[in-house]
Amino acid sequence: MLAKQGLISVSDEDSILTGLDAIERRIQNGEFVWRADREDVHMNIEAALTDLIGEPAKKLHPARSRNDQVETDFRLWCRDAIDSIVDRIKDLQIAMVDLAIKNAGTIVPGYTHLQRAQPVLLQHLLLAFVEQLDRDSGRLLDCRSRLNFCPLGACALAGTGLPIDRFTTSNALGFSSPLRNSIDAVSDRDFAMEFLSANSITAIHLSRLGEEWVLWASEEFGFITPNDSVSTGSSIMPQKKNPDPMELVRGKSARVVDDLVTLLTLCKGLPLAYNQDLQV
Repeated sequence: MLAKQGLISVSDEDSILTGLDAIERRIQNGEFVWRADREDVHMNIEAALTDLIGEPAKKLHPARSRNDQVETDFRLWCRDAIDSIVDRIKDLQIAMVDLAIKNAGTIVPGYTHLQRAQPVLLQHLLLAFVEQLDRDSGRLLDCRSRLNFCPLGACALAGTGLPIDRFTTSNALGFSSPLRNSIDAVSDRDFAMEFLSANSITAIHLSRLGEEWVLWASEEFGFITPNDSVSTGSSIMPQKKNPDPMELVRGKSARVVDDLVTLLTLCKGLPLAYNQDLQV
């Protein structure tokens, strides 16, 4: 974009891109030496680029701040994470549907207040979780559409007087468009709160599924017998088969909810625009 706008030469652009590609390979291969005296990832890479290509490296930074770069990286990470989580939700939905098909016609007690209420098809019960997971995917994809805007060009908080093209960088990174307000661009963490909120609801649904199967595996219910590969016994009570994975799902759901509460509490007292609290 800087070359396209005439802010750097094409030869400097080529040198910078070649140098950055080389640094990326070194990072991926575990060969890059991160130095604490260079403060952070940005300064480490800029210094390494200067060592590699010399003077053109100093032209990497116009119209760029760590503030808008961090925000951009965070949005890219959340976007990729959402895509990955949605794929895994689909995998779980398919597994639940397959289980329902394999148990076609099986009748089990339906419960309210943990008391036997009415007979229901096991298929119907399993597909209730598929419906919950479907809404979870929807919430994550809604979040993705709202976070997919580019902060680059907001710089520290007030933009730049240089004739940059924010639409070029936004399009190159797959964003819908640049964010309109530069102060909002570097200080907004709504997208992260929404992301964690959607994750928390998903975690609650997974925890409820885990609890259901923990109950089903108990002697009192006796609906399922966990496979040895997904259960543990006891050194003193060999008859036991504990459904550990489902218990771990219940436990880890608390950590997801805690992440949401932590960020909400962190952000509630922050003034505009960028604050170091956001890097904790």
